[in-house]
Amino acid sequence: MLNGIRVIEIEGLGPGPFAAMLLADLGADVITIHRKGNGGQVTVDGSVLDRGKRSIALDLKDAEDLETAKQLIATADALIEGFRPGVMERLGLGPEVCHAANPALVFGRMTGWGQTGPRAETAGHDLNYIATSGALFYASEPGTPPITPATLVGDIGGGALYLVVGILSGILNAKASGKGTVVDAAIVDGSAHMMALLMAIRQTGMLSMERGRSLLDGPHWSRSYLCADGGHVSVQCLEPQFYAIFIETLGLSDDAEFQKQHDATLWPKLTARLEDLFLSETRAHWEMLFDGSDACVAPVLSPVEASHAPHMQSRDVWQSPDGVLQPAPAPRFDGRAAPLKPACKRGEHTAEILAELQSR
Repeated sequence: MLNGIRVIEIEGLGPGPFAAMLLADLGADVITIHRKGNGGQVTVDGSVLDRGKRSIALDLKDAEDLETAKQLIATADALIEGFRPGVMERLGLGPEVCHAANPALVFGRMTGWGQTGPRAETAGHDLNYIATSGALFYASEPGTPPITPATLVGDIGGGALYLVVGILSGILNAKASGKGTVVDAAIVDGSAHMMALLMAIRQTGMLSMERGRSLLDGPHWSRSYLCADGGHVSVQCLEPQFYAIFIETLGLSDDAEFQKQHDATLWPKLTARLEDLFLSETRAHWEMLFDGSDACVAPVLSPVEASHAPHMQSRDVWQSPDGVLQPAPAPRFDGRAAPLKPACKRGEHTAEILAELQSR
């Protein structure tokens, strides 16, 4: 879908490389400027995040290599960088310099705190950003410290995916206007924006400012349960017709308390009853019992287990080229996923890219 689009990525960590990988998955020509030598290496050589990209090794503090970087950026539709504010300017690659040579460039900046604000130049990580934005608040049971899947809500959801949306929006605008832009993609902004759905639920009165008392984090029918073998199953039968199937499958349809799905005063008691019930059998038992039903019950799988799950296998979601487990590109177009491309090695395409520049 992005054939003909060129993106220059300045080597970085986490959300920036992920955003560049996603664009490469979608067909963009992504050239990563990796640091020369192993001393500055910040990712594994041949990382999954470098799949589908080309690599040139440059030292941006070297005048000749800096000039090469400027020439590359002049050929690009977009740039991705993930430094703290001001670093690209000090390198001589700030937006003003780059737009002078390439007015239509979309200059994508990926940070945690954003380009402005009291914390803009301070250090932080995924957990700090989503803690500050409000996105971490509901991520645990009452009385326990909040915890979320590492990097998914912040670095990837609130960061990389918003950077990609910003870059693609900027490219569309540049194609129409000839004018580039600077994308300020901040994880605090994106992860807060992701809370809009919960804020809409709050307008209905079904979202509490206390953990464990809202529609999706309080009920017995919206949580995960421990099984006899140490595995877990997830339950989220929100709609009444699905809830009816859930309690019927468990033989609880005639239970007066379980019939009161939305009686919040019963939620703790019914949760405790389901905890005992699910703990009586293995995860495999519950998986077989609910298989094929609309009860909205699913086993909690590790990535390795997910790669063997029938549904995931049928869609070829998890793949292991050369023994490296990784997810297939997404989304799909016309029902087809893009093929996995090999990961580049550091500096692998340096000669090729320099030759292209000389031939322009």
